[in-house]
Formats: sequence, C-alpha cells, structure tokens
Amino acid sequence: MNVTFESVGAASVIDLLGRLDSANAAAVEAELLSRLSEGSGGVVIDFARLDYISSAGLRIVLVIAKRMKQASRKLVLTGFQPNIKDVFEISGFLNILEVAPNRAEAVKRTEG
Repeated sequence: MNVTFESVGAASVIDLLGRLDSANAAAVEAELLSRLSEGSGGVVIDFARLDYISSAGLRIVLVIAKRMKQASRKLVLTGFQPNIKDVFEISGFLNILEVAPNRAEAVKRTEG
C-alpha cells in the first residue's frame, strides 16, 4: 500500500495505491490523520490506483470524513475503479459522502 500527498491550491490530495485492508489499515490511518491534522483546506481522496478496499479501509474513510467535518473541512472522493465503486455503493457510503467524477472537479468542490 502506497499513500502519496499532494497540495493542489488549498486542497490536500491523497492518492491511494494498492490494497487497503486489515494488514495495513492501522498504519495508513495513522499516516492520514497525522498529515491531515497539519492542513486547513479541503481534502480529496483519489481511489484511481486503489485495487482493493476491505471493511477496515472503509472504516478509515469514515474516520477521515468525521474528522474533516469536525474541522469544518470538506472531503471529496474521486477516481473509483468499478470494483471499488461497488464496495462503496453496497456499503451505502455513496449516499453519505461527496463524490466527484474526476480529480479536477473534486479539488474544485473543496473550495466551496
């Protein structure tokens, strides 16, 4: 599992690469929370290069969403591969989290 961070304007863009599962969830969560505690702008999580997400990975997304809401920061998800989108759809997350069709739109939505 690889996690990269990029600043695009005021937004923090997180790229996830590989598999997000119980084997690496704790480390990924700690890294995300640490890095996101430093910023104040919106957050984009890009799933374009994520191959697999387990319930442990979904939990991390919820934790991040809750933290961003508490900090009055906007969270936008993007880049779903079909199998990842299915997991989010089945779990009901697509009904409660904001999803943009592409990375540029996701960054734009964090601004307003």
